[in-house]
Amino acid sequence: MSVVGVAGEDRKDYTKAEHRQIRARSFALLKSLLQPMWGKVALTGIVIIVSTGAQVLGPILIGLGINEGLPALLDQDWLPLAGIIIVYLLSGLTGALLIAWYTVLVARISQEILLELRKRVFLHTQRLSLEFHENYTSGRIIARQTSDLDSLRELLDSGVGQLIQGGLYMLFIVIAMFVADPVSGLVLLASLVPLGILSRWFQVRSSKVFRETRTTSARVIVHFVESMTGIRAVKAFRKEKRNEKEFAGLVEDYRDANVRAINLFGTYDPALVLIGNVTLAAVLLVGGLRVAEGDLAIGWLLTALLFTRSFFAPAEELAMFYNSYQSASAALEKISGVLEEKPSVPDPTGPIDLWEAKGRVAFEGVEFAYKTDRVVLPTFDLEIPAGQTIALVGSTGAGKSTLAKLISRFYDPTAGAVSLDGVDLRQLHPKDLRRAIVMVTQEAYLFSGTVADNIALGKPEATREEIVAAAKAVGAHTFIAGLPDGYDTDVNKRGGRVSAGQRQLISFARAFIADPVVLILDEATASLDIPSERLVQEGLQTLLADRTAVIIAHRLSTVAIADRVLVMEHGRIVEDGAPAELIAGTGKFSKMHAAWRDSLV
Repeated sequence: MSVVGVAGEDRKDYTKAEHRQIRARSFALLKSLLQPMWGKVALTGIVIIVSTGAQVLGPILIGLGINEGLPALLDQDWLPLAGIIIVYLLSGLTGALLIAWYTVLVARISQEILLELRKRVFLHTQRLSLEFHENYTSGRIIARQTSDLDSLRELLDSGVGQLIQGGLYMLFIVIAMFVADPVSGLVLLASLVPLGILSRWFQVRSSKVFRETRTTSARVIVHFVESMTGIRAVKAFRKEKRNEKEFAGLVEDYRDANVRAINLFGTYDPALVLIGNVTLAAVLLVGGLRVAEGDLAIGWLLTALLFTRSFFAPAEELAMFYNSYQSASAALEKISGVLEEKPSVPDPTGPIDLWEAKGRVAFEGVEFAYKTDRVVLPTFDLEIPAGQTIALVGSTGAGKSTLAKLISRFYDPTAGAVSLDGVDLRQLHPKDLRRAIVMVTQEAYLFSGTVADNIALGKPEATREEIVAAAKAVGAHTFIAGLPDGYDTDVNKRGGRVSAGQRQLISFARAFIADPVVLILDEATASLDIPSERLVQEGLQTLLADRTAVIIAHRLSTVAIADRVLVMEHGRIVEDGAPAELIAGTGKFSKMHAAWRDSLV
């Protein structure tokens, strides 16, 4: 796991060594993104240098025109002035064309980097194991793909360009000033002292202020998303007034942070203008006295004034770059942290193919702990013969879902091995594993698209006839045919157009068409009412036929279809037998069944 891992990504108390490692990681990521584009980057750099030089050439040509062109014109020689004007226009046109070219080049480089980064983040987060996604909230993943990439886009589109172009512009102006008039160049250099102090003051304070605006903005967004996502709970517990008060406080904090940012600019901008005006006045005073004494041509004085006035224009952009850089740097660190995460369930280096699986599942000396100090399964052994349906029952936290996740290889055991037909799941080829073992959960998630699309998820190449046959097999065809567009009905977000029971039947059809040899049902009927459960039960009979099945259920009505019941407590099997045998006994399952039967009276 990376230094800035799942649990600690947003910590602020890194050591210096961690900071260096994080920066090195971010730099390595940026280098890998730029490496395929060195040619374009080099071309962009050349275009920036030439276009900036063309811009700086203008005031020099104006001074030259006044000093050389006007006297020649008084002598009826218009060629020098005309030549200077033509060169001036050509340099202006060249600068404009190069700036347009540079803008296009920067945009292309920026979009290529962002495209590659988006693909990397998406593909990598898909490859990461379930452990990562259970700990790393979806909101943070969304932030990596949205706000963090937007920060990078802002920096790449304008920030870096402003820094390079502004820095080169100021450097070229200083050089040109010394060429035109060294004394005026020294006056301009002297202005760098107050300008540097002001810029440093702005950077230190703006860093804090802009961090506050980002933090308060994030709090506003998080509160809004949580409130809207949990709107049912908000209304059920009458939390509207409390939400209103909390949200008002967060919005006020955000407003205050923005006000502080505006006030900061209210000080920095006038101070920058003041330094620029004082410097311009000093250049005019020193240069004017020297013109009067005949030590300086008036054209070079005008050139010096034009350069001085232009010198301070990029200063604010350079100061703002610091904040864009900080935001983008933090975003790149977070993105590189996600990309450095390693799957806790890696693909095998030498995978074993299992083309014709039978479905025998075995746990041999398995131990498992989500955390080292909390063992869930201590030394667990179990064999499930091919074709057998077992039901796992027990209290919450007994280890039932953990067992299912290990069979599905969402997690690997801490010790021991889980095998399918004698092959350790850690050595089984991923395509064979996913084809052989399918889990249906309580959520029965439906993706955006049609009913047919969702069923075909189990077999993407399935024909319409196969899709319909799968739906009929689990008892879903009747209600699907009654939908507005039948199998072509858009289920909308999270299956909003179908009921919970109907969603579950669609998920069963999806599992049926996948035709796994091992099927795991994790609380698949827990959220259903009695009529819906009966409808689903009928589909289950067909779904479980001729395959190994593991059913996790609190409702004992689902257990009745099992060949074998395992009662779990604290990660151990305390009872194992046929349903009728355990019901007739005096153990835990018998008591559970009696309590469930009494609840139906």
